[in-house]
Amino acid sequence: MDLELSNKQVLITGGSKGIGLASAIALAREGAHIHLVSGNVQTLAKAADELKTQTGTTAQTTALDLSLQESREQLTPVLENTDILINNAGAIPGGGFKEVDSATWTKAWDLKVHGYIELTRLALNIMMSRKSGVIINVIGAAGSNPRYEYLAGSTGNAALIALTKAVGGYSSTAGVRVLGLNPGPTKTDRLLTLYKSRAQAKFNDPERWQELLEHLPFGRPAEPGEIADIIAFLASARASYLTGVVIEADGGASFLK
Repeated sequence: MDLELSNKQVLITGGSKGIGLASAIALAREGAHIHLVSGNVQTLAKAADELKTQTGTTAQTTALDLSLQESREQLTPVLENTDILINNAGAIPGGGFKEVDSATWTKAWDLKVHGYIELTRLALNIMMSRKSGVIINVIGAAGSNPRYEYLAGSTGNAALIALTKAVGGYSSTAGVRVLGLNPGPTKTDRLLTLYKSRAQAKFNDPERWQELLEHLPFGRPAEPGEIADIIAFLASARASYLTGVVIEADGGASFLK
């Protein structure tokens, strides 16, 4: 199946590891040009090396703190030539009100929630003026299945689901697609950090984190590459009639008792 992604310009935030890097690899294999954005110069360099090794593609990289509006605005010249924006940067900590104080909550939302909103705003203006483009928000299953032990993340993800649906319906009037993806637990460094936090809240012992994964669908978390393949399809011409939708990619966990 030809996804018609050859020579597409792709900008991926949070692109230095996990789902972001896996998406870069999947899209590069389809012939896309990749621009990775992350807050850490060293991990970006490592990601670019990995992408080159796996696909032969040389990525552009930009190190920015996307929790800051001035940093987001620095990407405007890049967005002028971007066909596909993948919003993926964010690391909202686990815990309820006791574990996540106001300052921590605000900092986490500045990166993921406000970061997605503002980059979508910047990209949408450009894409709608030229009547083409795709924005994919990698959100998270907790947005549609909220949990107190992931309160800041559940609430923020729910907001991003609403954003994606509303903007995706509107953007279709100018030929732009905006979609979302809600991965369930996925085998990344982020998974370990989050589930240790949840284990601390539930058991008062972070080392019991694996107990919280015992009943996952198929008996395991998703692989980053499995999520990346969905993103590649959503970004492609094969999904050209999809916008304003958020795909649940949690292996059916939402429906398990």
